[in-house]
Amino acid sequence: MAFDFDFTQEQLKQIVPGNPYIDHWYEALCEILPDYDITSRERVAAFLAQCAHESGGFKAIKENLNYRPATLVQLFKKYFDLQTATEYCAKPNKQEAIANRIYANRMGNGPEESGDGYRYCGRGLIQLTGKDNYTRYAQSLEISVEEASEHLTTFEGCVQSACWFWEANNLNQYADKGDILMLTKRINGGTIGLEDRIKHYNHALHVLGAH
Repeated sequence: MAFDFDFTQEQLKQIVPGNPYIDHWYEALCEILPDYDITSRERVAAFLAQCAHESGGFKAIKENLNYRPATLVQLFKKYFDLQTATEYCAKPNKQEAIANRIYANRMGNGPEESGDGYRYCGRGLIQLTGKDNYTRYAQSLEISVEEASEHLTTFEGCVQSACWFWEANNLNQYADKGDILMLTKRINGGTIGLEDRIKHYNHALHVLGAH
């Protein structure tokens, strides 16, 4: 199965401008999207738009937890007061320590000292987070959860994990209707960045030649 339209590398370059690895991303997308029935202009536009927003134009493929103490308290007040945030931000393995604290004992992760929080922090174009999600993703590929974690550092893994999430949440149904609000809610759990996602979507549709 291939695309229902002529999907070119030049189009992808326009949709995620300034990305230095367009050829790698294009190759991975062409190889993997058809396996998940993301083949129409509307579906490809919706997928690329959501991924572009989630990953900052296909550039941030691993969760960035490099926060200042005040920001940490603001975003994760359940886990940090200013004193604790300051202590964690001063640690040499700052991002690892923060991930282990905020993701401990949830999403299938063990306690803070297990290291699961960082081991299964957000990776991929639609950031897969938590041991439970990593495990389900690994099972879909018939590989171990450790192999899945490694796979998520590759172009193919970044695309495939996003496609897996897309299929697992039946997102093609919303893409077919151009329902960016519902897509955003299913991906984000809310409506964060909705305006930017819509802008990305309209631009992608235009570039892909949808009418």
